[in-house]
Amino acid sequence: MDELAIQEWHKEDYLISTDKTKLDISAIHRYLTRSTWAGGIDEETVVNSVQHSLNFGVFYQGSQIGFARVITDYATFAYLCDVYILEEHQGNSLGRWLMTCFHAHPVFAHLRRILLFTTTASWLYEKFGYEPVNRPGYAWTITRPDIYQPKKQKE
Repeated sequence: MDELAIQEWHKEDYLISTDKTKLDISAIHRYLTRSTWAGGIDEETVVNSVQHSLNFGVFYQGSQIGFARVITDYATFAYLCDVYILEEHQGNSLGRWLMTCFHAHPVFAHLRRILLFTTTASWLYEKFGYEPVNRPGYAWTITRPDIYQPKKQKE
């Protein structure tokens, strides 16, 4: 199966698709700009991030209600990020279904390492075998949580 081919999964009135042409960039931007991890992100950055990633759009009756983005080399590594389901659709196991679809995608079978960061849904990711790193000297990062916030003027 071609790992770059569009994949789609259906469940009742819901659809998960990797088809970038179906994504509602404005909807993704609206959510991300109010998220805890990308607050204030500009739409151009969202466009660029989507263009260079494997994306999973979650749709209800044609409207985008969720999203996940996977930054990957399609061979050994992936970083799962920007995962969300709109609040009014939470509680329907859509987050679990979204993760199931990502794990069912052909690229997943090749990946040696999948990384994610979360402060809100560790319970979900643990169900799929994700473990906290938390080993001294093992995982390293440069983190700039306020990068999308306006710079404060010096007085």
